[in-house]
Amino acid sequence: MVDIGLTHIALPVSNIEKSIEFYSTYAQMQVVHRRIDANAGVAVAWLSDNTRPFVIVLIQTQSVQPILSPFAHLGVGCKSREAMDILCDKARQEGILVEEPKDSGYPVGYWAFLRDPDGHTLELSYGQEIGLTVEKTANV
Repeated sequence: MVDIGLTHIALPVSNIEKSIEFYSTYAQMQVVHRRIDANAGVAVAWLSDNTRPFVIVLIQTQSVQPILSPFAHLGVGCKSREAMDILCDKARQEGILVEEPKDSGYPVGYWAFLRDPDGHTLELSYGQEIGLTVEKTANV
């Protein structure tokens, strides 16, 4: 099978293990590929939530200038408002909750911003209906 469409986003990270732990915890992602890049000699990991053919590519670098910050972000849909609140409570305790959860109504839904170990922003959300919106427009 040949990949078509948006397949990944690559993020520079300063500590690949901390970033893997963050995205495993807050985005329910797991490592699906890992290597030391032969040309650059740096650690690379692909993370997926296994819901679609899309990965976050983490590339360990010496220095990171946050690219997805403060408003640019990755977005992850949660299975329920309660599940999102549990993650936000954990993020609050860890000091990485940037924007408290708020309900912005349809189509934005319930959302919050977190900061990953390198300062990139991750949005947790519930009720955005992105999948349903895409499905509706694909059938037009």
